[in-house]
Amino acid sequence: MRRWHALIVLGTAQFLMVLDTSVMNVSISRLVEDFDTEVTAIQAVITLYALVMAAFMITGGRLGDIFGRRRVFLTGMAVYGTGSAVTAAAPTLGVLALGWSVVEGIGAALVLPNMAALVAESYRGRDRTVAYGVIGGLAGAGIAVGPLLGGWTTTYLTWRLVFVGEVVVVLAVLAFRGAIAERPPAGRAPRLDAVGAVLSAAGLGLGVLGVLQSGTWGWVEPRNAPFTVLGFAPTLFVIAAGAVVLAAFRSWERRREARGADPLVHLSLLGRPALRAGLTTLLNQNLILLGLFFAIPLYLQVVQGFDAFETGLRLLPVSVTMLAASLAGARLGRRAGPRRVVRFALLTLLASVVWLLAAIDPVIDDGPFLGAMGLLGAGMGLLASQLGGVVQSGAGEGERSEVGGLQFTAQNLGSALGTAFIGSLLVGALATAFTTRVEDDPRISEQARQATGVALEAGVAFVPTGQVRAAAERAGLPPDEVDALTDSYASAQLDGLRAGILAAGGITLASFLVTGRLPAGRSGQGGEAAEARPGTPDHP
Repeated sequence: MRRWHALIVLGTAQFLMVLDTSVMNVSISRLVEDFDTEVTAIQAVITLYALVMAAFMITGGRLGDIFGRRRVFLTGMAVYGTGSAVTAAAPTLGVLALGWSVVEGIGAALVLPNMAALVAESYRGRDRTVAYGVIGGLAGAGIAVGPLLGGWTTTYLTWRLVFVGEVVVVLAVLAFRGAIAERPPAGRAPRLDAVGAVLSAAGLGLGVLGVLQSGTWGWVEPRNAPFTVLGFAPTLFVIAAGAVVLAAFRSWERRREARGADPLVHLSLLGRPALRAGLTTLLNQNLILLGLFFAIPLYLQVVQGFDAFETGLRLLPVSVTMLAASLAGARLGRRAGPRRVVRFALLTLLASVVWLLAAIDPVIDDGPFLGAMGLLGAGMGLLASQLGGVVQSGAGEGERSEVGGLQFTAQNLGSALGTAFIGSLLVGALATAFTTRVEDDPRISEQARQATGVALEAGVAFVPTGQVRAAAERAGLPPDEVDALTDSYASAQLDGLRAGILAAGGITLASFLVTGRLPAGRSGQGGEAAEARPGTPDHP
């Protein structure tokens, strides 16, 4: 029993990381109310958290190679606990973003890749397989507990208590740090590629920033942009700047390798077809999941008026079926091979998107909605059971931190892009649909249309229809026009939600294009594949 003490400590850290994101996603409405802000601002905070993790995950893994994985893991836990304390006491949205998005994000980037490497170091053979299975199970437990715990605490107490609890858990992990052992590294410790770390973070940051702001700035025609470029919205130019910086990062890394210097990441790893396909599918999985789990709580809380606990109850089928499918998928993958399981999982996700589109109505019908949620969780669980193993199966012992960094970078980049892209598309579709419906409704006067157009130029927010009604009444509109504007906005909300969900379906369909590179044979037949761990995706 003593040999599993390290796993208990490391698994607790994994549970904490998954639980944290779950709380924020079911607390969107309360956060909007507490900080007197808009949904798009909370969207930015959630996106920034995932982006910070994605930007620094490779660096976090490399720091473990340089300074020791145990030391960096424990440092990351201390940073994470500090961020949790700041978040719990945050008086403003800016402090919330600093504590949760930045400080906790950096802490997680130090913890996660080194946690994966420490598990691999601590166990061998069958014990390693069991250890990774437990880590995946604890991630699934966080997925299952998160929405309910976060929803109940947010509704009946305060979301801040969850972060106070996180500080207590971090202190417990640090108190039992002696359970984690680490073998001294063989050979010379690599040097940190600081220029590569800055270039990778800047490139990813610019790309996600452009996608995040597209709903506000517009893609081509400027709407509410702080500046324009040759008369066009800055969105595509910011994204292009991110692509240029990432190209410079790739060139820099190749030059360092050619000189014999230590790169931030060995780009040759990305030349392995199975690894590249696994990372791409992993990115898409989290893009779909986090995109949907930004849109769906909006539907439940803003459109339907449910509180955080009621929202958590309706998300519970995703958590339950995801955990069950992840456990069943591991056995299925050993028989059918990862490629078949991933393709079946993508088909399951497509079916859930179609079902969800049909379930999005002004008045929710819990039966179809919960069925769609259950199917969504099953598809995600099957993906989770395969992708982490595919990514890790080609990694040698000396590459585990680096490959772990790539794995968690893909996961969190997908999370950031999912929240940013689906969120901006949702808001953009809402604005377009609202404009069209106002123009086409004969009950609305030309004066009211013009006033609405002026208001939309300043940007549109995803708010309860009651706020739209109150604004129309304050503007002095007659009752029939107030009703017409409110009805138009309510219909536009559903159009925006359907657009976001449909985009997730399109990404799912596109994911089939890379599945041909995934391993087709049975897994678990020896070698590293037998010791690969199941995926542990970020979950809201």
